[in-house]
Amino acid sequence: MKKYAIIVAGGIGTRMKSDVPKQFLLLNGVPIIVQSINRFLKYDDKTQVIVVLPEVHISQWEAIKFQYFPDTEIRVTTGGMTRSASVLSGLALINKDGLVAVHDAVRPFVSDETITQSFKSADKHGSGVAVVSLKDSIRELINDESIARDRTNYVLVQTPQTFRVSELKLAYEKAGAGLFTDDASVYEAAGFSVSLVNGTYDNIKITTPEDLK
Repeated sequence: MKKYAIIVAGGIGTRMKSDVPKQFLLLNGVPIIVQSINRFLKYDDKTQVIVVLPEVHISQWEAIKFQYFPDTEIRVTTGGMTRSASVLSGLALINKDGLVAVHDAVRPFVSDETITQSFKSADKHGSGVAVVSLKDSIRELINDESIARDRTNYVLVQTPQTFRVSELKLAYEKAGAGLFTDDASVYEAAGFSVSLVNGTYDNIKITTPEDLK
């Protein structure tokens, strides 16, 4: 099946305390977003990459594309006010069914194995969402009290989150964009079952100066 990767790059650098949007910051001399995209092109160079970012960042992206991807077809579209709205903008560029991975532009360390397993799971089950187990104990805050919870009942959700294109589009039609924080939540709210795959602990989301270090 045709493979797509929607790279969501909506960050403006507030928590990074930087004038440069975090997805454009240099990591070992290369923009973070470039490294994230290359992970998918390394997995399969026929993957159709779609970048979603604010309109004010389009010109900056075009300069990066000219430098790093001069001969690669990468489509670009502007995002919305929420993550869900941005993903919808990316989905609107996909006219055929296939498998689509939605990935944070600021997760440049995703492994080839995680990408592979997410696509395989989506092909077989309809979805493949990367997660990792919790290492620390957790407590739930309820009003002014806290209650210990069994960490084995929970996982931390990462990206990529990969789906059959037709099912993710249908999920958004049913559930709407809303204020969902990830696509697995939209997919679930529409009545679909979410299948999980193993992520890795180094597949971090670079959000703060500490993450960048």
